[in-house]
Amino acid sequence: MTLHDGKIRARPDDTYPTRVEDRERWLERLEPVLWSEWSSDAPISREQAGCYERDGYLVMKDIFSAAEIEALVQSSAKLRTAGSTLPVEDVVTEPGAQEVRTIFRLDEHSEAFRRLAHDRRLAGVAQFLLGDGVYVHQSRLNYKPGLTGKEFYWHSDFETWHAEDGMPRMRAVSASLLLTDNGPLNGPLMLIPGSHRTYISCRGTTPDENHKSSLKQQEVGVPSDESLARLAQTNGIDYASGKAGTLIFFDCNTIHGSNGNITPFPRSNVFFVFNAVSNALEQPFAARKPRPSFLARRGAPEPILPVPGALA
Repeated sequence: MTLHDGKIRARPDDTYPTRVEDRERWLERLEPVLWSEWSSDAPISREQAGCYERDGYLVMKDIFSAAEIEALVQSSAKLRTAGSTLPVEDVVTEPGAQEVRTIFRLDEHSEAFRRLAHDRRLAGVAQFLLGDGVYVHQSRLNYKPGLTGKEFYWHSDFETWHAEDGMPRMRAVSASLLLTDNGPLNGPLMLIPGSHRTYISCRGTTPDENHKSSLKQQEVGVPSDESLARLAQTNGIDYASGKAGTLIFFDCNTIHGSNGNITPFPRSNVFFVFNAVSNALEQPFAARKPRPSFLARRGAPEPILPVPGALA
């Protein structure tokens, strides 16, 4: 990001320009999707690796025990109850309401979630997918309460992380663990398969302190209706449902979102964003200054050493 006459200008070294003033563009992805060659000692099967590379996401079931999930559910409930005692910036409420929507920095607020972030079933798979040591770029707990939970609009995470955090390359993956049953009706994660191979350079500019509004409702850095329709017509739309304990990995550039929840059944998911240590953050590519550290960890990253065995 460079400034000229007070305006944000694209950096000459930016291979994924976005937040441009003239028009939206579709750009080809320049990086691999799967960074490791599959072998028999990989943490996922050959079929799973192919599915992730093709679709941009992978749904894994029955890898956590009921006792492990129950312990995480209890930790989640404690965090939500303690919301008023957590740093104000780490807690986001529903638009126009006081119900908790998101809690950030999970691995700093809870030993149980810190251990989960280091678990081989998450961090080990992330290492394989990214072909590098990994660290937690961002962690959060998303609640979608019954009857009132609002939607998360369609977006690519990488577009925001690149524009506002300075993530240079598409070498990051999100791991979402379902803490409640996610069915087709209570606002599950929706994804457009294959969308990870196309980068949508969005129109518009980044307002100062954009994160203060975008965490409740994202309006800047989202694809146009025309692009979303074109992607959906070509690739279809899928949703990631499953019982509590289902684990979903999705590429940083996969277009995804979720509907509002007007059922009485709440939805709760934990997210860890793993970034390759070689992909450490730079200055933002389309914002005046970086977002706060609760959204994007900066500095020299230290790789996670994945921990085997059941959660304590």
